[in-house]
Amino acid sequence: MGSSRRFASALGAVLVLLAAARESGAQEAVAGRTAVAIGEPVADLSFLDVRTQRRRLSDFGPRAAIVLFFVDCSCPMVGRVMPKVVRLATEYAAKSSERGGVEFVAVNVGRSDSPCDIGTQAIAFDAPFHFVKDEFLRAVDALGIERTTTVVVLDAERRLRYRGRVDDQVLYASVKETPSREDLRLALDAVLAGGEVEIAETPAEGCVVTHPKSAPPSGRVTFHRDVEPLVLRHCQGCHREGGVAPFPLLEYDDLADHAEMIAEVLRRRRMPPWHASDAHGQFRNRLGLADDERAVIDDWLRSDLPRGDPADAPPPRVFQKGAWRIGEPDQVLQVVAPVHVPAEGIVPYQYLFLPFVFREDTWVEAVEIRPENARVLHHANVAHFDPKDGFSQDGFITGFVPGGDPMVLDPGTAMLIQKGSRLGIQAHYVTVGTAETDSIQVGMRFPKGPVTKRAEVIVVTNTRFAIPPGAPAHRVAATRKVATDSTVIGYSAHMHLRGRDMTFVAHRPERKPEILLTVATYDFDWQTSYRCHEGAVKLPASTRLEVFAHFDNSRFNPFNPDPEATVKFGQQTDEEMMYGFVFVTRDQPIDLRVDPATGRAL
Repeated sequence: MGSSRRFASALGAVLVLLAAARESGAQEAVAGRTAVAIGEPVADLSFLDVRTQRRRLSDFGPRAAIVLFFVDCSCPMVGRVMPKVVRLATEYAAKSSERGGVEFVAVNVGRSDSPCDIGTQAIAFDAPFHFVKDEFLRAVDALGIERTTTVVVLDAERRLRYRGRVDDQVLYASVKETPSREDLRLALDAVLAGGEVEIAETPAEGCVVTHPKSAPPSGRVTFHRDVEPLVLRHCQGCHREGGVAPFPLLEYDDLADHAEMIAEVLRRRRMPPWHASDAHGQFRNRLGLADDERAVIDDWLRSDLPRGDPADAPPPRVFQKGAWRIGEPDQVLQVVAPVHVPAEGIVPYQYLFLPFVFREDTWVEAVEIRPENARVLHHANVAHFDPKDGFSQDGFITGFVPGGDPMVLDPGTAMLIQKGSRLGIQAHYVTVGTAETDSIQVGMRFPKGPVTKRAEVIVVTNTRFAIPPGAPAHRVAATRKVATDSTVIGYSAHMHLRGRDMTFVAHRPERKPEILLTVATYDFDWQTSYRCHEGAVKLPASTRLEVFAHFDNSRFNPFNPDPEATVKFGQQTDEEMMYGFVFVTRDQPIDLRVDPATGRAL
């Protein structure tokens, strides 16, 4: 979506520099690096996928050929060549082969490119292949890669058969009308035909790959003065007693005991967790360290972890007391019977109904799902529904998900639960090695002052899709019109184990489409909510909300239950869902008084 223009816009400023770098000999190999020669076998190289999981070439399975396309997120030449690679990948995916067809893979070598940056690039070009990260540039060294836009072709025996450009059409300072030689296509056709590649090496015109150089620790960073304030602000919300993280990070020893793990997750930008692209939208619950903050912690972790002066420590963070994150509820409902979770195996989704019927319209300003045994509840959704119609996500109120928040609306804003409704819970339990039980409660808090805004949830969903076996980036989309002038409060995305990314787009009347949110690296185990700044996103009546997602049903997805299955919509984890939730307030003001004890209108 405009990605080619975005990349091209920066091109003019760097063309001369790139050409100069080429002429200066910057393409020469770094001393001490040994690269595989044409015709030699390549080791089972490893990479990180966009979820920072370690994966290998062998995880793609048998392939007639593998194409590795070396990219970063800032080189303008990558943006100019990427559409060619996307077209070739689409073309060769349609060519069947007894040995598994052709696998295209984009290998990111950008030193500062985060998983979200990489995922955003894949979405921008609608790339029908996987993107991975060469974390320590080991694949770059093994394959002799000097510049981005270089492609290599490996055959079925994983021998290097071609290394070089895609074709000769795009040059640093000019573009030919048509290429005079399509080098990658010719190399692939030769490999698939079992022949020799006529020209096995060509020069690629891209940006020089930069090997990271780490300066020694400064020796000036201390825990109490420099690191503890950052941990307090960015980490302790989850890493504390009663938090969702697996261990606390409240004291010096907590960090020292996990120093290597902290270093890894910071380097890979897995923590603090944030899965939305910074290219679209601004969110008031944005997590993540700035580059200079990350550098401070990295400096300390690479030193001998000096404590410093305790007098430099910031005041400890004060957390809300009590079992409920929304504060003390006005009404608590509990499921009739506990759920018994076995020690092992897969637990089907549970549908639990709360023993209460709302006899009058009821207004709520905060709702929270609270399990008694959070270890076994992966996620749950609560919705209000008419008992004669049965449970439906259309009445979604809030969820309990890893990384998520309960529904807490701003003062003066409330959501309506209609007269005659009941509350139902869809609950996904997981086994933990011992037999367990759980009983879920739902707490509600009612408005204490006038209600001037009505909140509601627009559910954008597609339940009629079929994801083909092996598909690395199958697109599923849905649309829904906004009935009244509305202001967005926030968003959440829900898919299962094959979900890769989700994008929310507003098509306002007589305006260009606007991407509101891109969840570039969806994580089933950390389903973040994205809360907008007050009044920042307006949706006029008749705005068409489009939500599209990509699903990875390939064997390269380590979470895929069955890459040989055609996957359709379903309630269980081995099936799929595609829900985009848009939380809004209606712009038409109301003036409503409610009973603070019951939530009923006065």
